[in-house]
Amino acid sequence: MTMSLSAELWPDVQPETARRLMLAGVESFARRGYHATTTRDIASAAGMSPAALYVHFPSKAALLFAISKYGHEQTLSLVESVVARETDPVERIRLLVEDFVAWHARRHTVARVVQYELHALPDEEFEIVAKLRRRIEQVVREVITEGAATGVFTVGDPHTAARAVLSLGVDVSRWYSERTRQTPKKLGQEYSELVLRMLGTKLS
Repeated sequence: MTMSLSAELWPDVQPETARRLMLAGVESFARRGYHATTTRDIASAAGMSPAALYVHFPSKAALLFAISKYGHEQTLSLVESVVARETDPVERIRLLVEDFVAWHARRHTVARVVQYELHALPDEEFEIVAKLRRRIEQVVREVITEGAATGVFTVGDPHTAARAVLSLGVDVSRWYSERTRQTPKKLGQEYSELVLRMLGTKLS
């Protein structure tokens, strides 16, 4: 990952040194796992002294929280944007899955940390991120519920269906790499077709 990517991922984070530390944190947590990563590892990856980290983040946990919170805010914005511009439940799910999967593929290293190191957060910070996760699930669940009510989806429990849809997208970050045959966009399109079939949609 590059500094230009860090600016794209965290445009509101200032100064640039804070973004460098977040980028280094992502790379270090993804490589070693949160608990095996030291603040010295992160500072070294950012090309800074260990003391420099504490200028911007009071602890390793605070750095993970910043990474996790921004990642979940971005994915929440993504799903809400789809719902805001589409009214048909089928098209909403199609585009929502395309974008959600593509984000987790394109940003697979960040997404892997955001999704799989979550439980290392302290309780208070965990609950803030968990609230964002519940909101993401709620948006997807409401689209599925609407589609089931109008007969375009056939699901027994929209709660379970929403979790299944999101789990498929999240898992992409676990295995996707630059060597993967499909582009993020193409993978998103393929997953959207799978999800629509899973929800019982009759595709033309």
